Amino acid sequence: MRLKTTAALTATTALGAAAAAAAAGRYAADAALRPTRARRGRPPVPAGFADPPLTVHSFTLWSPGADGDPAPDDAHHSGDIALTRSLTARLPGTYGLYGRGCHAVVGPEPADPPDDAAVDTTVRRLERVTYGDLRPGAKVRLTPLVHVGDPREALGIDHVDVDVPGETGTLPGWFVPGRRDTWVIAVHGLGTTVEQALNVLPFLHGQQLPVLALAYRGDSGAPRPANGVGHLGDTEWRDVDAALRYAVRYGADRVVLYGWSTGAYMALRAAAESPLRQHVSGLVLDSPVLDRRATLRALAAARGTPRALLPLAVRAAEGRVALRADGELPTGGGPDAPHGPARPTVPTLVVHGPDDTVAPWEHSRELARRHPHLVSFHGVPDARHAAMWNVDPAAYEEVLRRFLTSVM
Repeated sequence: MRLKTTAALTATTALGAAAAAAAAGRYAADAALRPTRARRGRPPVPAGFADPPLTVHSFTLWSPGADGDPAPDDAHHSGDIALTRSLTARLPGTYGLYGRGCHAVVGPEPADPPDDAAVDTTVRRLERVTYGDLRPGAKVRLTPLVHVGDPREALGIDHVDVDVPGETGTLPGWFVPGRRDTWVIAVHGLGTTVEQALNVLPFLHGQQLPVLALAYRGDSGAPRPANGVGHLGDTEWRDVDAALRYAVRYGADRVVLYGWSTGAYMALRAAAESPLRQHVSGLVLDSPVLDRRATLRALAAARGTPRALLPLAVRAAEGRVALRADGELPTGGGPDAPHGPARPTVPTLVVHGPDDTVAPWEHSRELARRHPHLVSFHGVPDARHAAMWNVDPAAYEEVLRRFLTSVM
């Protein structure tokens, strides 16, 4: 009797532990797939930028005086800022810097840092303070989102707020007119918002390209996704299809689909499966998510999931993602595995870097290797996920210019 009781208690304990682990996995999965809903003053945390906050140690703001020398002025002129020394603080390029109730823009480290800079700090150029009160002691994060607001308030570019009819409801977006008949549909990625398109909008606007920046299901102002969680592009791509229908309806002859992260996956799917895919003349894929199992694991880890629970979290997330009828869900086999994403059917520019911990770049390189006549690959070292532009905006835009010239 005692042996039977012990066996029963052991089995019950094992079942309880398994149930608890499964519940923890589901919780971690929901956290990984939760859509981004930003509020002013509390911007989202983009995938790949969930590092511990940095501390502002000091900063200086100035503008040229009448004699050309720096002179103190308000918080809308360049200067220097000293941040907690870390690998994140030393990322090369230009980034947004946000804290509670404030947003600024920082450039690279100056060639000649101030002589009085503390050894435990990193000094960067402080380009401007967009809004709020930046103070010593403030906790801040770097973000690839350099601009905040809509195109008019952030960049002085006129736009129209549009409503795109989608299968789950109305999708808000920004339309920036241009003289060409080739439109660009811009689709943001993980942990960001439609504001991600603002980084490249001045360049695209300068090329006279009409731009439709889309907010899709799960975004603020857009319909909620099924089950209340994101699906890593598996259902969201149909919102890109809706934007393509909208563009063609309003005069687009050709369309370039431009996506970051999961937005790149969505663009790839739409170019292959949309009934209007004949209008897609090109794809721009920045840090594309081509192995969603690896991305699920990275997202769960970034949300604090213990290493032992990561496999459970990934399996739970796969169960939460609405699969296609044929069961399509990439499981690590690469871009051309039987259950991988669609192959490119039009000229495609892929921009990716080896330091991306969210979407492994090996799959992007393999995509280019397998389709050399369609896919151009541009590697960017020292770039985090979906922050290829930030490292060197001028170089990025030159690569983009050459590609767009060939597909307009």
